[in-house]
Amino acid sequence: MMLRFSVCSLSAPVSSDHNSLIEPSVGIKLAISKGIAGRRLLPVLFHFRAPAFPWRRIPSRYQLTVMATGDPSAVASEGSANGVSKSPTPQISKRLENLKPTVFTKFSILALKHNAVNLGQGFPNFDGPEYIKEAAIEAIKTVGKNQYARGHGIPPLNAAIAERFNKDTGLQVDGETEVTVTSGCTEAIAATMIGLINPGDEVILFAPFYDSYEATLAMVDAKIKTVTLRPPDFAVPLEELKAAFTPKTRALLINTPHNPTGKMFSRSELEVIASLCKEHDVLAITDEVYDKLVFRGQHISLASLDGMFERTITLNSLGKTFSLTGWKIGWAIAPPHLTWGIRQAHSYLTFAVATPLQWATVAALKSPDSYYEDLVKEYGERKDVLIEGLKEVGFTVYEPQGTYFVMADHTPFGFKDDTEFCEYLVKEVGVAAIPPSVFYSDPADGKHLVRFAFCKDVETIKEGVRRLKAKLRRPVLASS
Repeated sequence: MMLRFSVCSLSAPVSSDHNSLIEPSVGIKLAISKGIAGRRLLPVLFHFRAPAFPWRRIPSRYQLTVMATGDPSAVASEGSANGVSKSPTPQISKRLENLKPTVFTKFSILALKHNAVNLGQGFPNFDGPEYIKEAAIEAIKTVGKNQYARGHGIPPLNAAIAERFNKDTGLQVDGETEVTVTSGCTEAIAATMIGLINPGDEVILFAPFYDSYEATLAMVDAKIKTVTLRPPDFAVPLEELKAAFTPKTRALLINTPHNPTGKMFSRSELEVIASLCKEHDVLAITDEVYDKLVFRGQHISLASLDGMFERTITLNSLGKTFSLTGWKIGWAIAPPHLTWGIRQAHSYLTFAVATPLQWATVAALKSPDSYYEDLVKEYGERKDVLIEGLKEVGFTVYEPQGTYFVMADHTPFGFKDDTEFCEYLVKEVGVAAIPPSVFYSDPADGKHLVRFAFCKDVETIKEGVRRLKAKLRRPVLASS
């Protein structure tokens, strides 16, 4: 017989004593909660032979459950009233119970399982510049640069962020009072929502949207109102946008360049958004992590429009621009009266960000203009390889103006929705992509679409295209 644990396995005979909890003919499975309790209990098990194991002396706080795998009714749990109970139901707060596990995790796991080319999740398969990594190594080797940093960022980084923002937008900001360094842009989003949004407030999102927006707004019991961007150009439906504003509207969140569509919000669209925000006294939250990945048009920060800085929180990060997504260095730029709430939330979320990586980010932000020019050129080449390949396979492709994503219509291939299509793609074709319906309030709006990422080296993208051409031809699907 085998006793199975969350962290190891132990073979042992099962007692024939009729006073024991489980009949000798039934296999047993022992499930121990992970964490400190499980680690403390585990050594105890190796000091007892199974027949002598003191089942009833284990404290109930260890949540020990013994389950008979051969007989579903033979389940005993210490601490239950009658000695019999079912496995505990997974627990989650009501504010998060409607959220599904992130789609990125699901399809990255499937990609590994099926040895698929991962054109799904938006992380590069190459590293950022060596001079930035060397700056991190040097900081790690330097005494005094490995302890807690100041909560809102080391002074040189706050100054470097302010300097870059001034160069990009023409706006002068104070690094000490208007810049907060966070654990990636995702924490900047969370700190902004928790620090500035109240329960019952309405926040306008443009669908499709990054799934973290919905999750963090759920954490503060806010109400989401969506304005849907639709292909082929994903233009802002202005009348729909105007109708979304109500007396309860607290904020509008915009992502430009836009994930997952690759849309660049035009100046005229931004001016309408700015006008509505001022008219209704609404905050503007802008996620601009792809601001350096622009192929057509010009990136415009909403904060730079007349009268908008005082009501705008601009979010950005290191990861996308410098291919260092695992470092999780982000920041929020806002006037002092809005920075106050963001910093209060940040203080109790992460307090501070990895110190040596902050020093390395200073080096990154001092990169010459030629770095950004080369970045766009290289990503443009990757984009063109993927788009050309997708068109040859038979997709209708909506070419992005920015970001490193491309949306395409998969309906020519005969699948009922994007999830079914992406599961077939990763399991049978060997290419991972993302079903974007999860980014819509109404999944039906995105069920005909699929998102591919081209933040991979050219050879990886070419291999993905080769697999699509070999296995996704319509005659193949028609005969299946």
